[in-house]
Amino acid sequence: MNEGLPLSTVAVGRLADVWVYLSTTPLLGLTTTLLVYHAAFLLYRRSGFHSLANPVGLSVITLGTLLWATGTPYATYFEGAQFVHFLLGPATVALAVPLMEQLARIQRLWLPMLGALVVGTLAATVTAVAVGWALGASKVTLASLAPKSVTAPVAMGIAEKIGGLPSLTAVLVVCTGILGAASARPLFDALRIQDPTVRGFALGTAAHGIGTARAFQVNEEAGAFAGLAMGLSALFSAVALPLVAGWLLRWV
Repeated sequence: MNEGLPLSTVAVGRLADVWVYLSTTPLLGLTTTLLVYHAAFLLYRRSGFHSLANPVGLSVITLGTLLWATGTPYATYFEGAQFVHFLLGPATVALAVPLMEQLARIQRLWLPMLGALVVGTLAATVTAVAVGWALGASKVTLASLAPKSVTAPVAMGIAEKIGGLPSLTAVLVVCTGILGAASARPLFDALRIQDPTVRGFALGTAAHGIGTARAFQVNEEAGAFAGLAMGLSALFSAVALPLVAGWLLRWV
């Protein structure tokens, strides 16, 4: 059927057939997500793991542009992307493995880590609300900002409880994670913080899952403590942030 046609024309036709097929199945979101992230990670590696070439940030921008350019509804995209979303659960549970290897050090450092966790979590909430209030944000926006440094599922639940918009909080959480992962290394270097335990715990507290992934790319010890901080921060935030944020919002 394709005899006599240029090879490039045949190739384009086959690609078009593949796109049409994928666009009608959940494979579209899954395939696109994996290909975009793979390309973003290759770029990240070629840049020498430069913090500004964060693969998550590049993937979000690229996928958002693709959905907008093709007119693909997010619901259609997520039918396939939800398989990647599902894997977040097992990946989080798997963080227990490197944590067990650091158990002896965790037992020695539990008190300073507890103090850092409380201060870091509350500071993230207070500064977010304060900056938003200074810029004239509405109470709904402030409530959505308050849990921005907590892992997304917990943050969305907190936002809904204190009168925020869970969808806005989800966006803010991702932006916080990307910014934290991109700025952590130069900030730690500027502050002369070299201990991977301190780096990891701070990154997990401030930048949740995306920060934890970044910490694992740098150092397994830093990744283990980032995962610990992320989990403890979510637990502490679920209890304390509704009270703290509710008190702050009454004064703004």
